Amino acid sequence: MGEMKVFLAGAAGAVGSVLGPLLIDAGYTVYGSTRRADRAPTLEAQGVTPVVVDVFDAGALAQALKRIAPDAVVHQLTDLPRTLDPAAMADAVARNARVRSEGTRNLVAAALASGCGRMVAQSIAWAYAPGPQPWRESHPLDLAAADPRGITVRGVAALESTTLGTPGLAGTVLRYGRFYGPRTSAAAPTGASPVHVEAAAWAALLALQRGAVGIFNIAEEGPELDGGKARRELGWHAGLRWPVEVLA
Repeated sequence: MGEMKVFLAGAAGAVGSVLGPLLIDAGYTVYGSTRRADRAPTLEAQGVTPVVVDVFDAGALAQALKRIAPDAVVHQLTDLPRTLDPAAMADAVARNARVRSEGTRNLVAAALASGCGRMVAQSIAWAYAPGPQPWRESHPLDLAAADPRGITVRGVAALESTTLGTPGLAGTVLRYGRFYGPRTSAAAPTGASPVHVEAAAWAALLALQRGAVGIFNIAEEGPELDGGKARRELGWHAGLRWPVEVLA
């Protein structure tokens, strides 16, 4: 394929730090965003071109994407403490919901203004409303939940509706299970629906390669979540790791 440029929002995060090099191995040219200039050398060492920009600065974000003119945008932005310290989570929940709502709107607007009509976005797999398990992608979100869960679910709903419902944008939503592995809060699987961070990164790459749109559950097999759609349409499975041979 010719040069394919990807704007990776959140390139220094848990998934982004794996996904950037994985995309490069697969032949993509990667521009990775971070709010912090001190993270730029780390991205450069991975082969990612750093873009220091805040997703809430809509003007600067739009200028950056117009300059890059990416073929696709991958949204891996979050704003959570790495250790998920309960003392810090009350404020973090609201900040993270703002990233998912306002941040996603800004990112989509910047993408469309740059001529890019493709986005893959990170969501979560534990925002489903109570009901029979395993949960499939068609199951409703828990929009009636009380806060603080309600804050999270409404943020997820905003991200997903913007990604999937904006005219001119071919959107993919990856509903990730609970991360474990390097640069996450857990070295091993904990709780329901876990997913290794490297397998999560593979899901984003496969979504780009397959041109898949819609919603996909991305987690290890278990009674809570049905991941069959990702296996069938993306060729994804929970054992994928990096570095490994990149799929053709």
